[in-house]
Amino acid sequence: MRGKVFLLCLFADFMFAAVSTATSFVSDWPSWRGPHQNGVSDETGLISNWSLDGENLLWKAKFVSRSTPIVMNGRVYVNGRTGEGVNKQRHIACFDAETGKLIWEHKLNVFHTSVPFTRVEWGNLAGDPETGNVYLFGVDGWFVCFDKDGKILWQVSFEEEFNRFSGYGGRTGTAVVDEDLVIVNYINNSWGDHKDQRHRLAAYDKRTGEQVWVSALSGPPKNTNYSVPTIAVINGVRMVIVGGCDGALYALKARTGEEIWKFSFSKEAVHTSPVVEGNKVYICHSEENFDNTVMGAVLCIDGTGKGDVTKTHRVWRTDGVQSGYVSPMIHDGRLYVVTNAGNLLALDAGTGKEYWKFNLGTVGKGSPVWADGKIFATEVNGSFHIIQPGDTSAKSLDSKSIDLVDEKRKAEIYGSPAIAYGKVYFTTEEGLYCLWKKGASSNHKSPAKPELMEEKPDPNALVAHIQIVPSEKWIYANQTIQFKVRAFDDKGRLLGEKPATFSVAALKGTVDAKGKFTPDKTAGNQAGYVVAKVGELESKSRVAVQVDLPWTYDFENFEVDQNPPLWPGASKFRVVNLEGGKVLAKEKPDRLLTRHNLYLGRPEMTGYIIQADAKGTVEKRRSPDFGVINNRYYLDFQTKKQKLQIREWPSELRILKEVDFAWSPETWYTMKLQVDYAGNKALVKGKVWPRDQQEPNDWTITIEDPMPLRNGSPGIHGDAVTTIYFDNIKITRSK
Repeated sequence: MRGKVFLLCLFADFMFAAVSTATSFVSDWPSWRGPHQNGVSDETGLISNWSLDGENLLWKAKFVSRSTPIVMNGRVYVNGRTGEGVNKQRHIACFDAETGKLIWEHKLNVFHTSVPFTRVEWGNLAGDPETGNVYLFGVDGWFVCFDKDGKILWQVSFEEEFNRFSGYGGRTGTAVVDEDLVIVNYINNSWGDHKDQRHRLAAYDKRTGEQVWVSALSGPPKNTNYSVPTIAVINGVRMVIVGGCDGALYALKARTGEEIWKFSFSKEAVHTSPVVEGNKVYICHSEENFDNTVMGAVLCIDGTGKGDVTKTHRVWRTDGVQSGYVSPMIHDGRLYVVTNAGNLLALDAGTGKEYWKFNLGTVGKGSPVWADGKIFATEVNGSFHIIQPGDTSAKSLDSKSIDLVDEKRKAEIYGSPAIAYGKVYFTTEEGLYCLWKKGASSNHKSPAKPELMEEKPDPNALVAHIQIVPSEKWIYANQTIQFKVRAFDDKGRLLGEKPATFSVAALKGTVDAKGKFTPDKTAGNQAGYVVAKVGELESKSRVAVQVDLPWTYDFENFEVDQNPPLWPGASKFRVVNLEGGKVLAKEKPDRLLTRHNLYLGRPEMTGYIIQADAKGTVEKRRSPDFGVINNRYYLDFQTKKQKLQIREWPSELRILKEVDFAWSPETWYTMKLQVDYAGNKALVKGKVWPRDQQEPNDWTITIEDPMPLRNGSPGIHGDAVTTIYFDNIKITRSK
């Protein structure tokens, strides 16, 4: 197994454990692929059969999920969805692993996404046995750290802070905990040197939420994906390996984000996650191959290369195997793969030779798990299998079909099993299940053995890379940032902190010799860089500064034909000359996606009013929709329907109010949106009028939300099937 492979060294004192084992247990299942990241459990004494009526069914909890549970420190953590109508929300819960008793739960609103309710929280939770923390990367880009008791320790809104792109499909990355970092992958474009849309990975301090590094994969994305990063040590280099949105597999240095190698194999985004054993990396896909017209392949790659290794480091490839959703599992020299058509294949890990095929059903999307000499596998249409693998064939030990009785259909199963404490846990659309053989051991206090060993760095080694921390920060003008600079050797091993020379670029403020940045409070809202240098090596931190309200933007001080150099997602908006002045234009893009938001402030903002002038154009009977955003609520001018709309969750319309409102093209309108709170309710109020007329006293449209959103970035939005213009944006405090 990959998790038990060690780098040999003549002297034991040159070796050290690269993961903390202080409170980590063999029996825990803290990540979706288990403690070894390959779908293999060390548990024994597990069930071979069970019954929906109660045989070997220890407990079942009411919970709707399409992800894989994690199990650690005697608890089961799950994420999914709950509610109907106005009560539709994401659901995060913690259960006692032995009894199924609910310990804590959060039911929280979903925002700023086009993903439908049935695909909410497709990404898996990640756990850190050392701290007990649990990490969620939500379908809407909400990245949050819970402590073991459900308290939110820190959070990041990737949509509002980094303009993270989600799309409609619901494919969401899963965070990975490694050493003191928690790493997540996503697609975004933002201001400055992040203007280009790229698939990026970002690493955060797992305790504080401080961003440590961010790295863009070299290829442009073709679609969203949900490949989960895998951590490995190959040739003495600690790597994070992940499938890219451009159809390639990437390896980065885990502590710095530096790209090591790239292997291209698919013409579409990679959804599956790699597994690693020794120096070999295994991956699969179901789209057209990079170099031929065959659909799908399973590959083995030599992970010791550098640069583009597409033509040099392929060990073997089996074309025509369409496995585009399920990540492979490796055990005892065999690679197990589930195809899109629901067939489980056993392949020789050294050659790719097929030993046998076993049919699970019709749709394969959950990854298989090996434990106690058995394979536990799921199939989308409600099927849960226990399989006895052999040398040349496999046989079914047990198969159960789970129904949604009220809806007279099969319960969907998208997640994988989790094995812990002698028990098998899995989630379905119908509930969370815990299977256990009566009398089997439930011990979960066996200390884990160290994994992923590395040679200690020479403290006198040459510095090959420096890292300024934090790598990105958005602060208020009355705050400061204390930077530190870390040095690494050529294998990405930490050498320690180093003194550096600091400067600022495109940013007004000062940074002292010890790395403390103080913004210029008179400079207004701004964004730029703090630069650190150690010798010839340089590292930049992206810094945005926000002043107190009120704000007014008439764009007269912005450069024509440029994107505003401050806000996430500004690359979709351009300053242009119009009617003797400057305005902000959102033009019809070359590609199909026409809907974008532009966020103007930090996501924790609340208690404000946003107002903006907006004008739409007509082209071949087509006209745009546009409006403003306040606390994650939208006021939308739907010109084709001749209506005004207030909504929250764009694809689900959890709350929705529409009123008739006549629209004329090439006419400037002023739009105003305010959110007030009374107890547990929000009153969302919108007002629209022709700009050349007096503001009306009454609100044009109002709606009450009994499940309120209480904060969010102010912004503008537009569905630019034709060009939209914005001007005179004002954000002021509400009374």
